[in-house]
Amino acid sequence: MKGTPAILPKNLKILKELGEQVQLARLRRKFSAEQVAERAGLGRKTVYNIEQGSPSVSMGSYLQVLFVLGLEKDLTMVASSDPLGRKLQDAGIVTGKRAPKQTKKS
Repeated sequence: MKGTPAILPKNLKILKELGEQVQLARLRRKFSAEQVAERAGLGRKTVYNIEQGSPSVSMGSYLQVLFVLGLEKDLTMVASSDPLGRKLQDAGIVTGKRAPKQTKKS
């Protein structure tokens, strides 16, 4: 049985900041959390969890709320600027599509 992956404190902080930004965007639009939930097809508790930066909420739910707020295009900006990846690409380092198979140690 797979467990929930451990979320590093640094990443939890990022999620919390994202949730705060979503909440501020909602408040600037003068939408209640109930209105956002209804328009996004989500429960009020899910919107609350998003605004708290909960890692247990699906990416799709985050996207639905961003759509209601007119901010869905912001999600496409993630990883659009990738300096490290571009340096690796320019250096000609070839990466396979899959990780190499691991051999069993005896």
